[in-house]
Amino acid sequence: MAASIQPEDVTGPEEVDEAPPPDFSDLRSVLVTSVLNLEPLDVDLYRGTHHWVPITQRLFGGQIVGQALVAAAKSVEEDLHAHSLHCYFVRAGDPKIPVLYQVDRTRNGKSFCVRSVKAIQHGHPILICQASFQKMQTSPLQHQFTMPTVLPPEQLLTREELIEKYLRDPNLVDKYRLGLNKILAQEVPIEIKPVNPPDLFTRQPQDPKQLFWVRARGYIGQSDMKLHCCVAAYISDYSFLGTALLPHLKHSIRFMASLDHSMWFHAPFRSDDWMLYECESPWSGGSRGLVQGRLWRRDGILAVTCAQEGVFRVKDVQPKAKL
Repeated sequence: MAASIQPEDVTGPEEVDEAPPPDFSDLRSVLVTSVLNLEPLDVDLYRGTHHWVPITQRLFGGQIVGQALVAAAKSVEEDLHAHSLHCYFVRAGDPKIPVLYQVDRTRNGKSFCVRSVKAIQHGHPILICQASFQKMQTSPLQHQFTMPTVLPPEQLLTREELIEKYLRDPNLVDKYRLGLNKILAQEVPIEIKPVNPPDLFTRQPQDPKQLFWVRARGYIGQSDMKLHCCVAAYISDYSFLGTALLPHLKHSIRFMASLDHSMWFHAPFRSDDWMLYECESPWSGGSRGLVQGRLWRRDGILAVTCAQEGVFRVKDVQPKAKL
């Protein structure tokens, strides 16, 4: 596979006794050499470490999906590219220990091959992933939806700039100020520019749709598409499941977690270029919610389709006793 994501092929500093802190201006020091760089332990067995741990103190699902795809891609020929993956999150990840990735070479065909990957901690799988790879083939049968018409990213504020704008409001309630500062302190390797920024302090129901421009921080370059697919897998899980909660903002959520995650890769793309992430939730019920997403290139080409289902637990609100 993919010589492009082997550690020795990544440009970076020579080994030193103490690794320098990550430089968020250079994506290679964050996603390529850290988050998506797996240590080979044996044939089809890898170990991955963590970079960013959310406030929930559970491992970020996009990282586990991205690393699983890296492990799978290492076992296929160079001319095979990921066209789909399907994952189940079966246990919460422990941010205190690395994750082991065990690859099973399920099938090798002439045009397609399938790999199964288990992400393991404490001797048990935390994620099960199946990824399918295909040799590039042309076909006259082509169609796609039309990309939504929105403002370009150059005319929009990043998530961090929006938060800083809120923080400059002298009338901002202290509890909101504290929460926004916690969010701002998280250095995630993703840039996001919401197209229609929501009011962070309203509890009014909203349509279960959101649009935002997204890209990996820094520069990746014209690397193998395998790497860009792995980065897109990381990106695709960020702020995705929350789309299903937008119509239910009056409820207090006690617990939410991803159950599964699927992706289909349609056309070549650059994960370090702005892509429009169109997210919508067609259904929720039974303590679950479904979200669908489309990643559009700036030229209007549909690059990736995503889907995810998650579980939601609502806080029980006890009625106040009347005196």
